[in-house]
Amino acid sequence: MPRQTRTNSAVAGVTMVTAGSMIANIASYLLHLPASRWLGPSGYGEFASLLAAQLVLAVPALALQTVVAREVVRGKGAHAVRLLGYRCAVIVAVVAALLVPVVSWALDTGILATSSALITAPVLVLLATEQGLLQGAARFGPLSVVLAAAGVAKVVPAVVVLAAGAGPGFALAASATGTGLVAVVTRLFADSGVLGEASTRIGVGAVLKASQVQLALIALSSMDLVIARIVLSNDDAGLYALGAVATKAAFWLPQAVGVVLYPRMANPAQSVQAIRSALVILVALGAVLVAGVAVAAPLAPLLVGDAYQPVQSLLWLFALQGACLAVLQGALLSAIAGERTHLAVIAWIGLAVEMIAMLTVASTIGQFIGIAVAAASSTALVVGVRAVRSARRDAVAA
Repeated sequence: MPRQTRTNSAVAGVTMVTAGSMIANIASYLLHLPASRWLGPSGYGEFASLLAAQLVLAVPALALQTVVAREVVRGKGAHAVRLLGYRCAVIVAVVAALLVPVVSWALDTGILATSSALITAPVLVLLATEQGLLQGAARFGPLSVVLAAAGVAKVVPAVVVLAAGAGPGFALAASATGTGLVAVVTRLFADSGVLGEASTRIGVGAVLKASQVQLALIALSSMDLVIARIVLSNDDAGLYALGAVATKAAFWLPQAVGVVLYPRMANPAQSVQAIRSALVILVALGAVLVAGVAVAAPLAPLLVGDAYQPVQSLLWLFALQGACLAVLQGALLSAIAGERTHLAVIAWIGLAVEMIAMLTVASTIGQFIGIAVAAASSTALVVGVRAVRSARRDAVAA
């Protein structure tokens, strides 16, 4: 394929996946508005904490999608990767069932609500299998539709149930049902055009290796908020959480770059160039986002209230943390694509250093975000360099 054609295809893919992801993310954020109003502080606290637990248990789904996409690129057929998805779904379902009483006790939530939240995890695993098939086949148009549909189907049934006066348990059950329907519909067309070895068995171990990579990234993007609640005053921790909105925006907005370039990362003949392209694009987008936040920061109190005033001057640092995490995500995705998941050790070391520094040195919001930026940027730099070198070495050996 000519270089210009590949570039145009990548731009189109990024545009479509970004649109689908944005719809899903907006829907997810909008869910919290009626939930917080209709459930009240106590009910919303239960609802929000269970969504957080659901996110952690859904890590295997994120990992499975990358593994499925990689195996499709390498010639595995739809039947082979679906068998892997089914096995992973069963494992996650068993773990979820065992965790229901534990999570219910730890978070002080009802059994119905806890069960409804955790049962979504194996459903997400099944959906991730279909999304991986679409991603590996570079069918980014259908993938963007599925991403948007999954986000909307997860939110709309829950909002309808909440509007009817039901509690967190029924709302979470409705959300799981909506997600399941999207998984079933996607199953009907996701394997179109995916031809390959149907009898090859893919081990669950590949998903476990990818899961620890995804878990490292999630921990790096969230542990600073947890430690802030421990170390800082309640007011400062709340302000830090407000600033972290800029972190999340800068982290999630460029995620389509990794999704679109991932199939090329999994192709040994294209991996080096794909990794370089992804990292360069992510750095450039991050710079634009940080500059944009720095320019727009004075408007933050006007748009969202005076609560932002104390962190207004630090918003660009929060955005810089998110931009560095986005680069790290691109580098770690390349590690999964090339089965070089040992690179995640660097991320785990970066997380450990960050946590120790925050617990022993930091005492202000500025110090906290400074440590977070230092950890994210240095980890992204080291993992990025190692990812490119490892891909080049593997390409030479091949």
